[in-house]
Amino acid sequence: MNDWLHVRRGDAPLIVSVPHAGTTIPDDLVPHLRSSWLAKRDADWWVDRLYDFAGQMGATTIRTDISRTVIDMNRDPSGASLYPGQATTGLCPTETFDDDPLWLEGHVPDAAEIDRRRITYFDPYHAAIRAEIDRLSREHPTVVLYDAHSIRSIVPRLFDGELPVFNIGTDGGRTCAVALASAVEQLCTATGLPTTSNGRFRGGWITRHYGAPEQGVHAIQMELAMRGYLREPAGASTPENWPVAYDPDIAKPMRGHLRGVLEACLDFASSTPVGVE
Repeated sequence: MNDWLHVRRGDAPLIVSVPHAGTTIPDDLVPHLRSSWLAKRDADWWVDRLYDFAGQMGATTIRTDISRTVIDMNRDPSGASLYPGQATTGLCPTETFDDDPLWLEGHVPDAAEIDRRRITYFDPYHAAIRAEIDRLSREHPTVVLYDAHSIRSIVPRLFDGELPVFNIGTDGGRTCAVALASAVEQLCTATGLPTTSNGRFRGGWITRHYGAPEQGVHAIQMELAMRGYLREPAGASTPENWPVAYDPDIAKPMRGHLRGVLEACLDFASSTPVGVE
């Protein structure tokens, strides 16, 4: 019923959520922005294309066209920070990852506007996730929710230095079984690319909210540094060099790695009884 929300149902016990690849800004909000380019710069560029094989594996995929600048589907709807004491962006961001203001003076979203966006966009996205978890849980004792993300490799406001390519988040082991997290980490490490678990990115609200291993729902977040699948420009991103176009040849090795990761998620879900933590 929402043309911005895309749910492709599969029968396998795996859901792939892509909450940040969207770049659509509703027409009524465009005049309120300082810059349309800034509003789209922090998108998880091309993640939807990077994982477009997931449906062929039988996975259910859920993604939104709406930009995270409008509302962030991976934040606590109460407005509470997921990373207290660390720089982050909010449910309806007022600044970019680099601390550039997003909205013109007088147009920063107030409580009423945030609530409107939550009802219009956030709630339907999460209703879709809940509906698909419930549907698949009726058919499978174990379901994996895999939350797919990416970010520029260097964002000084958010983290020091260069981010590892694979950043696995399970909120310190709370959102999925050790066996699943270990299998994913081993596959990522075997690629020879820098890998970490529960480092700067421990999993956002989607992972933390839905992960319930004791109930058979295992949630895991994958945050990729973008250099793993595209050629990031040296230095600051500008309207002239960002975003980089998607190149299937450059992305091909990463797609192979990620297919292995999703296969491991399916293997885990297919062989694990309810209650394994």
